[in-house]
Amino acid sequence: MDSAQKRGPAFRLITLGCKVNQCESDAIARHLEREGANHIAGRNTAAEPVEVCIVNTCTVTHKAAMQSRQAIRQAIRHHPGAQIIVTGCYAQMEPDVVAGIEGVTSVVGHLHKLELPQLLTAPKGASHALPRRQWSPAHTATTFAHLPTPAFGHRTRPFLRIQDGCDAFCTYCIVPHTRGPSRSMPAELVAEQLAALGAEGFHEVVLTGIHVGAYGQDLSPPTSLSELLTLLSTNAAVERLRLSSIEPAELTAEILATVVASQGRSRGRICPHFHIPLQSGDNEILRRMHRPYTGDLFEELIRTIHADLPLAAIGADTLIGFPGESDAAFEATYRRIEALPVTYLHVFPFSPRKGTPAYHYGERVPDAVVKARCRRMRELGDRKKRIFYDSLVGKRVSLLVEESADDGMSVYRGMTDNYVPVTVPCSGPPPAANTLVEVVIREVRSDLRVLAAPAN
Repeated sequence: MDSAQKRGPAFRLITLGCKVNQCESDAIARHLEREGANHIAGRNTAAEPVEVCIVNTCTVTHKAAMQSRQAIRQAIRHHPGAQIIVTGCYAQMEPDVVAGIEGVTSVVGHLHKLELPQLLTAPKGASHALPRRQWSPAHTATTFAHLPTPAFGHRTRPFLRIQDGCDAFCTYCIVPHTRGPSRSMPAELVAEQLAALGAEGFHEVVLTGIHVGAYGQDLSPPTSLSELLTLLSTNAAVERLRLSSIEPAELTAEILATVVASQGRSRGRICPHFHIPLQSGDNEILRRMHRPYTGDLFEELIRTIHADLPLAAIGADTLIGFPGESDAAFEATYRRIEALPVTYLHVFPFSPRKGTPAYHYGERVPDAVVKARCRRMRELGDRKKRIFYDSLVGKRVSLLVEESADDGMSVYRGMTDNYVPVTVPCSGPPPAANTLVEVVIREVRSDLRVLAAPAN
């Protein structure tokens, strides 16, 4: 459909926060495009005029909420006269504050986010046209919401959201209050959307959600993530499936066995890559966080993964400076990670979020101490990554090409199945983006750039 035929409005989407938010933005954008709307994408938010600007917000921390407000105000400044529609977690948590920002046209809560395509393309005056406020309490969500077509945005590794919501209520986390209880996409629909992505030519899909390990517990009859992965790994429409973040106590022996069994398959291979939130290696801090595992369980899990899949990437989240985190508690976390075959770290300073129990906890750790601890932990993460990358030198790996260039110096870049970003200089024309190729890791630079050569 050319621009002259487009029926819907010219729109821009601004997304903050997690992969699930990005996945939902992609789904909204694709559905709007299918309805004839003109998606104005790109980093320059003032490059082209739009009729509609959707801001998909985050509120996971106090800083994220502030950044969401800034993004809303920037959208209003950059797009005078446009409808400014605010959705996402911040809109769900503080709809009155968002509605009070001069220039905001509509506030759309999480339970109605995926209704945006229908609301925006409804005829003027229609009873279901976009209202000033479309909001319902998060706890009233009972079923998994999805659009009929999968979303892939402009990536070579699209996300497929298979679960939403969370029942864990960790003491520092606002997400259960913004997204509601855990809801799962039925397995047959997961397979259907995966097949649609395969038909679009994708070779890898990332299975994501807010609390992926809880997948299936709300369905009737109940099922599990392990059962879903077994189904997908034997009937997959794409060559690679990647699992997003999963809680330590929910990465079961059955899931690990399914991943191990999938290795070597031409299709339905589950990538040897696990991202496991530790947060703290100190058991008392974990208890105060309301995390349902111990540091010892995490340690045993990491060693088991490494024994079964020695080349697997194992990432971990750490939350530094939680109230009551003594020097000894931090050192327990640091030493535990140092001793384990963890391959990379995501390090976050504790940010008190109003509306959570931890917001009221005493024994706050001074900011300067938190910064120093985060710096040490990030340095440890760099060392861990270097050790892992060095262990791959000389190894033949599968690479999904994400970008290629042939402007005098042929080069292509991509992601290995075990989550290593790789650059490959080559003498001939590079393979096209969204191509699976075999390469051999040759060198790890001082800045942790990994170079490879095409495999013979």
